[in-house]
This record gives sequence, C-alpha cells and structure tokens, in this order.
Amino acid sequence: MVDVLYALHGQVLPREHRPALAAALEQWVPWLADPTQAGLHRVNAVAGIGPTALLSQRSRLALRVRRERVAELAPLAGATLDVGGFALRLGAQALVRELLPYGTLYAHLVASRDDDELGFMAAVEQELQDLGVPCRTICGRRQVIDVDGAPLTGFSLMLDSLTRDGSLRVLESGLGRHRRLGCGIFVPHKSGAAVRA
Repeated sequence: MVDVLYALHGQVLPREHRPALAAALEQWVPWLADPTQAGLHRVNAVAGIGPTALLSQRSRLALRVRRERVAELAPLAGATLDVGGFALRLGAQALVRELLPYGTLYAHLVASRDDDELGFMAAVEQELQDLGVPCRTICGRRQVIDVDGAPLTGFSLMLDSLTRDGSLRVLESGLGRHRRLGCGIFVPHKSGAAVRA
C-alpha cells in the first residue's frame, strides 16, 4: 500500500462530508469502495461548529491504495467532485508517498461496534492479535459522526511500541470497519521515531 495525495481546490465542505466525499470519488473510480484495495484519509478542515467546514490552503485529499492500482487513479487528476452540493477540484498532479514504519501510530477515528470503551478496546486487542501485532494501545476520545442520518461511533487510537513489521502490517491493513469513510487508517504519530530495520 502507498498513500496518494492530491491538492484540494475549494473553500468549504459539509462538516459531515465523509459519505458524500466517498461517493463522489467512487463515481470516478468505483473500486475505491473496496476496503481491501483502498482507504480514504480524513480531510483536515478548520475546526468549528455549524453545517460547513472551511478548507485550509494545506488541505489535501489522501488515498491509501494498493501500489499496483495507482495508475488506475488517473481519472481523478484534475477532477471536480460534487461533495454534498459543494465543488471540490483535485490537483492535476498526484504525489505518491511510501508508508514508513514508525514505532508509534495514530488513527483519528477507529469505528466501533460498541458504544463503550471497554468493548471497543477488547475488539481492537483481538484484531491486533489476529494480525500478529503486539503493542501498547492507548484509547482516545469517543466520537460520533453522522453517516447518512445514522450515528457511527468510534474512538481515536494510538498504538505504541510497534516493531517494524507490526507497524507496516497496521499501516497496510488498518483496524475496524468503514475504511472508505476514513476510519481505521493509521499515520505516524509526531512523537514517534522511525523503527530501524
């Protein structure tokens, strides 16, 4: 897996834009809906309240996709997306970024089948065990996002003391469900140091 980044040209998005953005992208590249092939990073927008969120000059669209499918993203270059009634144009040039193993990874939101932290952490521990990834888990705050009128509960999550192989496994597979909505996708944490091979 690699990350593919596009510049974003637009001013605002709906604050709850994840489903609309995923649907808009899938109109151009339908296989982005397959969580084994791709995931969508959350778009960083200016914090605030209200129905819309402002995009900053540094906002980017980032997709995590299988390396062999990067060329199939060509239709997105320069595309204009309709995201909940707001126009969002992607940059004409994509930047491909390799995934690097770090000892500490962070996900802004990992979807949960449970509303409580204990149930969520039990599911996370089981998933990490299935992946063969030992590490220290640190649960963050509970969040609820709106997905087409239905609440989706999740928690932020940090994974620490990861080995090189474990870090890459988590980066490539993610945790939990709803990868197309930006859930369960991990990035290096700013305090983490690269794991030496």
